[in-house]
Amino acid sequence: MPLSNNMNHPLPRPPLAQLQGRANWVALLLLAIGLHVFEAALPSLGPWFKPGLANLVTLLALLWLGPSAALMLSIGRVIVGSFFIGTLFTPTFVISMAGGLAAALFMIAAWRFIPGITLIGVSLLGALAHMVAQFVTVETLFIQQSALYFALPPLLLLSTMTGWLNGALAGYIAARLEYPDENR
Repeated sequence: MPLSNNMNHPLPRPPLAQLQGRANWVALLLLAIGLHVFEAALPSLGPWFKPGLANLVTLLALLWLGPSAALMLSIGRVIVGSFFIGTLFTPTFVISMAGGLAAALFMIAAWRFIPGITLIGVSLLGALAHMVAQFVTVETLFIQQSALYFALPPLLLLSTMTGWLNGALAGYIAARLEYPDENR
């Protein structure tokens, strides 16, 4: 007998496409968490700088599942990834969340409002937004020294390189995996 809230009316089953979309989102979330944890173990090229591989997954979620899925994936991977690496609710978590949210929001805005933008362009804007948001967060909440911004230009250059690379990888992956892009 099916589960129900009333014996006379069984609960409706969600459509298979909806379940598939949720399963795909969870798979991307798990991949993003794994990359978040992996990046935490990498040596840093500068303060608050990592390659941004988890943002690659956010970009794929945006492409395949739409803006709200990409935003929720970005939030979820920072929360769960920070839990696994032991930084949940620490300054590192706050900085990571600020960068992840800024990157996701800029990527979503670029995808929606810049006609003809490529995945590389979206990724570049996300990478730059991520780095700037981290600096603003650190300067506003933790260090409060404007001299901190002298370190920003070389890190923006690194962000440009990794943003380009992540966008190119997202394009490569998207071209090789069949996925309906009805959410574009």
